[in-house]
Amino acid sequence: MGITRRVLLGGIATGAAFGPACAAPSADGWPARPVRMLSPYGAGGSNDISLRILAEQFEQRMGQKFLVENKPGAGSTIANQMVAHAEADGYTLLYAATPYATAEVVLGKLNYDPRKDLRPVALAVFVPLFLIVNAKSSWNTVQEFVADAKSKPDGVTFASPAMGSAPHLAAELFMRTAGFKGLAVQFQGDATSYTELLSGRVDATTTALPTALPHIKAGNLRVLGCFSEQRSATYPDAPTLREQGLDVVSQAWFGFLAPAATPDPIVDKMQAEVGHALSDGDVKQKLSVQGLDVHYLPAPEFGKFVQGETDKWGKIIREAGLDKP
Repeated sequence: MGITRRVLLGGIATGAAFGPACAAPSADGWPARPVRMLSPYGAGGSNDISLRILAEQFEQRMGQKFLVENKPGAGSTIANQMVAHAEADGYTLLYAATPYATAEVVLGKLNYDPRKDLRPVALAVFVPLFLIVNAKSSWNTVQEFVADAKSKPDGVTFASPAMGSAPHLAAELFMRTAGFKGLAVQFQGDATSYTELLSGRVDATTTALPTALPHIKAGNLRVLGCFSEQRSATYPDAPTLREQGLDVVSQAWFGFLAPAATPDPIVDKMQAEVGHALSDGDVKQKLSVQGLDVHYLPAPEFGKFVQGETDKWGKIIREAGLDKP
């Protein structure tokens, strides 16, 4: 039987309690050798690119190599599991993504126990998501899109890059909040989603902006709205869904976690270094170019944030029938 969601949440929020009972060692000598940082996605995506930007800053400040290793697959759980089972010495870290908070609900029993095996270090960035349609469509606002969707017996279709991904869950939340029928069709990544959208075989997609920008600039795709709480600096012309009368907020996120028994001083030092990196103007600019918004939270607040994400999306996942026992 899989661990319960309550146990999962307790572990995320209080992972530091599972550290060693003896006096915590000093982090003065850390890092004394290269640090591995695992990305749950392949090379070239927002998670990988932003991690490499941060790794460069960590290396400049701490004088050691921070090596990015891409371990994609299984809804991001391959990387999660590898870090969960790694030695808790500060030399293996996870750059987790949104599915970390929902993996158990979507996939059922995991091969690692988040309560015992992982602890939060720091949230790094938000990835704003946008509602995008074919520029040939008649929709110019979210209100027009919703009204048309409600008038159709079968509703509308959304292209989604993967089951349980942040774009998929944003679409599910949008449909349920606005009260229209729809179907999120799963494809392999954003590129295929855009192909289907441009061909007219699906009606819309919820996506991060950078990979869609060439199609938008070419006049082939149109942005109807942003799912963030506030307009994104990436594309400030797009009003939020809240501005357009819908209480829908969703974004993807990336943040650092470590094996749960990693000593507190190392976690404290790493979370401080994440904060330093994200406050650097050059780093902010590089992340902004990639469509990412800096959103730093230290370990305790990051743990509470993940708990909130699990609560919020667990409900949506169950309502959509996407959960596994």
